Amino acid sequence: KKKRKKKISSGINAEYGGLYLEEIDCGEEKPRQVISGLVKHIPIEEMQERPCVLLCNLKPAKMRGIMSHAMVMCASTPEKVEILAPPADSKPGDLVTVEGFPGTPDQQLNPKKKVFEAIQPDFLVSPEGNALYKGVEWRVNGKAITAATMRGCGIK
Repeated sequence: KKKRKKKISSGINAEYGGLYLEEIDCGEEKPRQVISGLVKHIPIEEMQERPCVLLCNLKPAKMRGIMSHAMVMCASTPEKVEILAPPADSKPGDLVTVEGFPGTPDQQLNPKKKVFEAIQPDFLVSPEGNALYKGVEWRVNGKAITAATMRGCGIK
């Protein structure tokens, strides 16, 4: 399966009932509204104006009555969550690629086919801190996507 993500660069955040409400620049006509359950894991100051990686072709989902149009990708364990970082020179809208998995991302994943649920268990952080799919690095413009401190864990 092919990676289906876009890199984004900035967020204007507010806490909304235990969730962050974010406006994120994905290099498109207008920013995407994203809802994420990171309030308990990441202080709002660390959410502001930071680069991150988004999964953009999930079916939009309503959370607490507000539509979310992407998912912020994070290194994750039950105790800790850390937002994945794209390379420093990447720009909003740059695509994530994985060597050996060519193709064009689906416009929108069919939730009935459970594509994300099928491939997500193969999303891991290497011992070196690089995001992997089936053991192959996620890359933006040929450079690795990384977790700042987390190692050997899953990505959600």
